[in-house]
Amino acid sequence: MPQLDIQVSLEDPGWASEEVLAEKAGTVLSTAADYLGATERQPFPDHPVEVSVVFTDDDDIRAINAEWRGKDKPTNVLSFPAFPITPGKMPGPMLGDIVIARETVEREAAELEKSFDAHLTHLLVHGFLHLFGYDHMEKDEAERMEATETRILAKLGLSDPYAGQDPIDELE
Repeated sequence: MPQLDIQVSLEDPGWASEEVLAEKAGTVLSTAADYLGATERQPFPDHPVEVSVVFTDDDDIRAINAEWRGKDKPTNVLSFPAFPITPGKMPGPMLGDIVIARETVEREAAELEKSFDAHLTHLLVHGFLHLFGYDHMEKDEAERMEATETRILAKLGLSDPYAGQDPIDELE
């Protein structure tokens, strides 16, 4: 079983407590890592790999999005791999950072008529896959990433968030 060292940072008081978020991130990311290791044959080192999850707000993620992606607007999730990696290759000791904005998650969940928890779970899985080199800029990449997300979400008891849609070209 892959071992993760999940570091949680709470930067917006509107989120649940750090303990609740750490438990949520632990459950979701461990399930995703187990799936990747068992089904996708993703190798993991013998030691825990570190992943940071930052729970922030729209203002902070907008600034990060502007600085790193040239998009001066809030987004739901951003992922920053610590090292370049492609799916199926061994990660380094640090996977990287996942940053999630509360207001955008709330707004999107309402628009999608999903629970906040279900949408947050999806975005945690989505961000985690980006740390392993999954992407959705090309149609074949999007199909692979969405299929992997959907199977992980099913393990977490959630339905296919992409049912009836064409593959995404950019969720973030």
